[in-house]
Formats: sequence, structure tokens, C-alpha cells
Amino acid sequence: MRRIVILGGGTGGTLAANRLRRVLDEEDVEIVVIDQDDCHVYQPGLLFVPFGLTSLEEIIRPRGRQLHHGIGYCSGGVDHVELDADMVYLSDGSKLDYDVLIVASGATLLPEETEGLLGPWWMETVFTFYTPDGAVALKEKLDWFDGGRIVVNVVDMPIKCPVAPLEFCFLMDWYLRERGIRDKVELIYATPLDGAFTKPVASSALGGLLEEKGVQLVTEFNTGEVDGSSGRLVSYDDREIPFDLAVVVPLHGGAPFVGRSPGLGDELNFVPTDARTLQSRARPNVFTIGDAASLPTSKAGSVTHFEGEVLVENVQRFLAGLELDASFDGHANCFIETGFHKALLIDFNYDTEPLPGHFPTQVGLPLLKESRLNHLGKLMFRWFYWHSLLPGRDVPGVASAMPTHGKTEEASSP
Repeated sequence: MRRIVILGGGTGGTLAANRLRRVLDEEDVEIVVIDQDDCHVYQPGLLFVPFGLTSLEEIIRPRGRQLHHGIGYCSGGVDHVELDADMVYLSDGSKLDYDVLIVASGATLLPEETEGLLGPWWMETVFTFYTPDGAVALKEKLDWFDGGRIVVNVVDMPIKCPVAPLEFCFLMDWYLRERGIRDKVELIYATPLDGAFTKPVASSALGGLLEEKGVQLVTEFNTGEVDGSSGRLVSYDDREIPFDLAVVVPLHGGAPFVGRSPGLGDELNFVPTDARTLQSRARPNVFTIGDAASLPTSKAGSVTHFEGEVLVENVQRFLAGLELDASFDGHANCFIETGFHKALLIDFNYDTEPLPGHFPTQVGLPLLKESRLNHLGKLMFRWFYWHSLLPGRDVPGVASAMPTHGKTEEASSP
């Protein structure tokens, strides 16, 4: 019997395991998922926790319960992978051989890499909403916040869900207006990018929304130090942004075990991966899915979802000794909450900018335009996540490849 070992029980690892179990005979192929804990977090929900729009109880479920019957689950840490031996070594000293390895270990926050970020003011005046504990602590702080300067800061790219810090700004504007204290708060968004977002068309639209909502945009700000005692963000070129409350998205990297596995990862512990087949560049029998991959696309749940179709096809082809499918196009699809029960939707891939129009067809959701329908779509996605995406089911009308119907192609450049 051949064995597929999946390192990571998050979005990518879970949907890959479930999809593979549906197409591979249980008598021929064993599937084992390994993760360091049994808490599966619906990460888009963390954005809503600080504003009291959801709670941790509503967005966390046991990892093992998300896996289909016939999939083994091991709760434990990974020490390293020995590629030449096709062997995974676990933190408890045990080991597990594999015929195919799928790295689905996501991205890890590295706040310790920024000077001062984890200082005495961490979780006092300096927060992040990218962790469950941080999102809850920030909610408690906001409950009592009555005025001053709030700075939302992205330390560096890449990060999980690159639109989330922008969404936080939009929701913060709404939250403060609902509380009647918006005029008492100066809201700043500081990013290392040269605009609000990586894609020029979306960057222009999102930058316009920031301006409309009175959020100051500070670009090319590369955070070198967080001085909590004096309330300052300091960039590497010595620019400073004072704050009363800082909401920081720390530097991201791959899983630590990737760095302990010779030949598997890059300098940030992400796994170099073929952008079209999702086969790693380390070994032919190693594949990557989700945020763990070093790919020129967003580290977002939608990307992981779209990767799943191609990944499963290619694992099957690899086991059968066939040529791999090189059809993944970097498809990304993001709902962007803009406050006041509205959201904006963008859809793009490696080669195509976010375009206006509708998704997935001419009668679908509006693109690059605020609407209540998009807001409802984002809220509904949580149900799809637990009941369709993770179980490995296809979403009707939404395929891996980016759809072109209903879009205005001539708007592809700013």
C-alpha cells in the first residue's frame, strides 16, 4: 500500500485530504494528515472578532472532525523531513515514511523578527488580529478606546489574506462611526507597498475607498522597530508614525520544520513550487498547497481552494506515472468588507488584473464595486467553507480556472 502524508490540517491540507480520499481507493492508498494541534480556525473570521461581529466559538472547530472517514489524523509537531529517505520525523521522535508528501503547513507569524514588537506594550497598545488571542485582546481594548491615533501597519509582504488589513481599516471606520467617536480618531494605514494593494487596478479602487473613508495611506513604510513605550513605528529609513493604538500584521514565514529540512524551503521557509503544477522543486514526489508555497499569487483561502482541483489531479497522475497537469493559473478571489453591510469583490490570476464586471458570469456578483450582495456573499462563504470547501466538494459554477465571462477586459490596466 502506498502512503500520502499531508503536513498541515488547515484549509489546504484538509481539502486536499478529503478530495484525495474521494478519488483514491482506500485499499491502495493510505492518507495521513499531521498537525501540531486539533484547532481548525476559520481565519477570515478573525477579522470580525475585534468588532464583536463574531466570536472564537463560532470560528474554531476540531481538525480531526473535518476529515472524511478513512483518513488518518496525527496531532503532533513535525521536526523535519528527510527528502532523500522519503521520511517525516515527528517532534516526539517517531517517524513516518511516504510515497507522496504534500506540504500544507501554511504561513507562520514571526513577530519576534521586528524589534520591539513583542515588548512590554504587546497586547497593551500594540496588537494583531491575525491570531485568536490577539483578536480577542484587541476587542477588549477597542471596547474602552475613546479617541486618539490608530495605525494599522503591515510589516512586510507576503502575508495571509493581503486584503485583511484594508478590511480592518474599513470596518474600524464603520465601528467608530457607530460609536459616535469617528471625529475623535485619526486612522492611518501604513504599508510597505507603493499603493494600497499589489495589483494596480485594485490598488487604485482600494486607495480611493481609504481616502473616501478618511483613512490616511502611508506607502513604502518598511517597519524596522515598534517603540511601544513612546508610541512610535519607526521605518528602516528613519520615518516615524506616532500611535496611541497600533494594529500590526507581523512578518510571515513558512513553518519552522521547513527550515530544518535541507533542500525543502527558501530563505523564508516557504516551499519553492511549480506555479502551474503545484509540484515542489525539491523532489518530484513532493507537492505544495496553500500558503506554504512560494508562488506569485495571494496567500488566501480562495487560492488554496482553486489549487485543490489541480493538486489532486496531479497527485493521481504522479502515482500513475503520467505527465502532470500544468493548468493552475493563480486564480484568486477575494471579498473585501468595506463596512456598513457592504463589500467589494475582486477576481484575478497570475496574468490578469482584477477587472470590473460580474463573477462568475454576467449575472453574478458585481466586481470592483461596493454592494450589499457582496457582503452577503462574504457572510455566506463561512457556510461554504465548512460544508463545501473543506469536505472537498465543488462549488457550482466556480472552477479552478479564472472565469472571463462577464468581465470588461479593456479595463485591465490602470
